[in-house]
Amino acid sequence: MTAKQPQRFHFDRLETPIGTALLVTDDQGFLRALDWSDYETRLHRLLRRHYGDYALEKAPAPEIITAALTRYFAGDLAELKKIRWKTNGTPFQRKVWTELQKIRAGKTSSYGAFAALLNVPNAARAVGLANGSNPVSVVVPCHRLIGADGSLTGYGGGLARKEWLLAHEGAALGKRARS
Repeated sequence: MTAKQPQRFHFDRLETPIGTALLVTDDQGFLRALDWSDYETRLHRLLRRHYGDYALEKAPAPEIITAALTRYFAGDLAELKKIRWKTNGTPFQRKVWTELQKIRAGKTSSYGAFAALLNVPNAARAVGLANGSNPVSVVVPCHRLIGADGSLTGYGGGLARKEWLLAHEGAALGKRARS
């Protein structure tokens, strides 16, 4: 019996106004993960959780991904829709991540309202856990979920980044981050 080979991905970095983004892509040009250099440990934890054994090789991310992200950060918010992504995850997680893309830039939803939208009104915590396991942040806009009282709660890249992303997208920000 031969040992299973680790899944191989490409690894690149992209400078953005809110820090260095870490980009993990595959041979087919799909974004598999986007995280931040100051959270690289979490990136590796999420990759292990989603793919088991994996190997990263330094290689440029596809131009369509880096160009779309660069234009997004320059103000062309629709560019995120051009990025093809693929992840592993439970069926519920993938449903949450797919539905998150339907929240338009400049809009937000609470975890509870989003759970109700998914027809699981008592699953706000499960939505929060799936949101926190999102390996392709920004592209799958987990930053658009906020607390029921309008507060900025929980963001894997840090609440300052969440606040910046929402302000960049033109979201009306009520309450500040909860500590």
